[in-house]
Amino acid sequence: MIRPAELIERKRDGGELAPEEIAELVLGYARDEVPDYQLAAFLMAVYFRGLTSAETFALTGAMIRSGDTIDLGAELGRKVVDKHSTGGVGDKTSLAVGPVVAACGVPFGKMSGRGLGHTGGTLDKLESIPGFQVELPHERFVAQVRELGLAIIGQTADLVPADKRLYALRDVTATVENVSLIAASIMSKKLAAGADAIVLDVKVGDGAFMKTLGEARRLAETMGELGRHAGREVVCLLSDMDQPLGRAVGNALEVREAVATLRGEGPADFEQLVVTASAHLLALSDLGLDLDEGTRRVRAAIGDGSALALYERWIAAQGGDPSEDALPRAPVVREVVAEQEGYVSRLGAIAVGGSALRLGAGRRTKDDSIDHSVGVVCRLKRGDAVGRGAVLAEIHARDDASAQDAARGVLAAYEIGDEPPRARPLILDTIV
Repeated sequence: MIRPAELIERKRDGGELAPEEIAELVLGYARDEVPDYQLAAFLMAVYFRGLTSAETFALTGAMIRSGDTIDLGAELGRKVVDKHSTGGVGDKTSLAVGPVVAACGVPFGKMSGRGLGHTGGTLDKLESIPGFQVELPHERFVAQVRELGLAIIGQTADLVPADKRLYALRDVTATVENVSLIAASIMSKKLAAGADAIVLDVKVGDGAFMKTLGEARRLAETMGELGRHAGREVVCLLSDMDQPLGRAVGNALEVREAVATLRGEGPADFEQLVVTASAHLLALSDLGLDLDEGTRRVRAAIGDGSALALYERWIAAQGGDPSEDALPRAPVVREVVAEQEGYVSRLGAIAVGGSALRLGAGRRTKDDSIDHSVGVVCRLKRGDAVGRGAVLAEIHARDDASAQDAARGVLAAYEIGDEPPRARPLILDTIV
C-alpha cells in the first residue's frame, strides 16, 4: 500500500516515481482512497518539478485504466481516425473535417467536450442545431461510424473519470499549465476513445493555452510521444491563434461558417486548416494515400458537394435539422465600425472571445447555460485594408445593452496601423 505523503515528498524534492507508484496514487484517488488535499499537493509538486517521459506515460495509462475504453478499429475492422484541437477562438474545425474525411471514405469517430471560458466546445456548437443528439448509446455510435463514416458524441462519464476529477482539482489549485499534465489529460481521452490515428491541432498565441511556439512545440512533442507509446499514429499541426480562426465566433454562427466552408465558400484561413487537417487524416488512414493525394481528394470532396451531402446526412442521423434556416438567430445585430483608416495590424483573439463570452456564447463555470444564437463575426482581419467608417465586425446579441458592451470590447480588439503587418502563416509547424 502506497503512502501518498512519501510520493509527494519525493516528487517535491525532484525525485522520480515508479510507474506503479503513480498508477496506485491516481487510481486510489479515483476510488476516493486518496483525499483531494494530498492530490492537490502532488499536482503542485509536479507543476514545479515536472514529470519524466516514463512518469507521463504512467499517468496517462492510469487515467485510461480508471474507466472504460473503446477500440473502434477492432469493432469496425477499419482504421479509424480522429482530430483534436487544444482550443481557441472561432475553432469549429471538427464540424467540417469530419464530413470531409468521411466523404473520402475514411471512418471518423470522435468524442468531444464542452467549452469553458473563451474557447468554444464542439458539443456546444452541435447543440445549436435543433434536435441534434450528442448522447448516443455505444452500439449506435459504432453502427453510425460503420454505416455513415462519421459520428461525434459527448464523452461518457465512464471514459477516463480520473481525468475529470484531476482536471477539476487542477483548475482550482492553479496547476493547469503544465505540459505533462495537459498532454496526459488530452491523450488519455483520445486513447481511451479508440481512434487508431490522430491529428492534433495545437493552437499558438494570444487566444491559445500555449502562448509561444516553443511551448506549443513541447506540448505537441509530448502528446505525439504518448500516442506513439500507445501504438497510435499522431501528426501535430501548430496553428496560429493570435487572431480568431475564420470570421465567426459563437455557436450557431460557427456552424453556418463550417457549412459555408463545405460549400467551398468559407474564409481562406479556416478552409486552409480544414484541408490540411483532413489531408493528414487521409494520409494516416488505411487508404494508402500520400499527403498530396489526400489533399487532392479533400478538395474534390468539397468541390463536388459530397462533403456537404455527408454533413447533412450526419446531422439528420443524430436527430438534427441540417438546414441553415433552422439555426437560431440573435434578435439584435450591431455593426462595429472603424474610427480611422489604415490596415488591421492586430486582432486580439482573447478580446473577441471575451466579448462573445459576455454575450452568452460561452460559460464562465461548467453549470452556466449558453445562448447558441449570439456571437461575433469579424468582417476584417489582420492585414485587411480599412477605410474610415468601414464595418470591422458584427455583434449578434440578445439585447441592445449586451450588444453595446460587446461592441466596445471588439473595437478595442482591433489595432489599426498605417502599414500592413508582415504576413504570418496559419500553419506554423508540422510535427510527425
